[in-house]
Amino acid sequence: MTTPPEEIIQMRSTTYIIIAAISILALLAACGRGKRDYSSWQQLPADGWAYNDTISLLPVDTTLTDNDSILNGSTLHVALRHSNAYPYSNIWLELTYHGDGPYLLRDTINMPLADLYGRWLGSGFGAGYQHELIVNPDTRIDLTRPVALRHIMRVDTLRGVEQIGILVEKN
Repeated sequence: MTTPPEEIIQMRSTTYIIIAAISILALLAACGRGKRDYSSWQQLPADGWAYNDTISLLPVDTTLTDNDSILNGSTLHVALRHSNAYPYSNIWLELTYHGDGPYLLRDTINMPLADLYGRWLGSGFGAGYQHELIVNPDTRIDLTRPVALRHIMRVDTLRGVEQIGILVEKN
């Protein structure tokens, strides 16, 4: 017994609708906020990042209440985007931020950017790459006060770094 052509057409259209609905749901799930609760990025000058140039980043706007401004037990990441023109396999950074007390917290970070064979680590394609490094997996950070970043490489002007950023995720 064969299936009439009208039923075949109806089965195909139902199948297409189901596939389209699943695809739309998958796209909506992929567009979610993800694990990053707060972040801030800054574009660096095209002619290079000067040694004495400290980048100041504010993870969120200052309209938070005092109860919301300090995240307890947050994971703090430093992120970097660079091009193929970056001449080194790593970068040394100094990160300064405010916790919940009157003291500044300062971390010195060595972020590897390439493996032993010179292949870039991180994600990206073409001439751009992005790297993330967890600085502190359990920190108390005041999100209404700026976070300062500067490179501490032994050069006057560091070339090839395009953007620098911080990411904070609530635990």
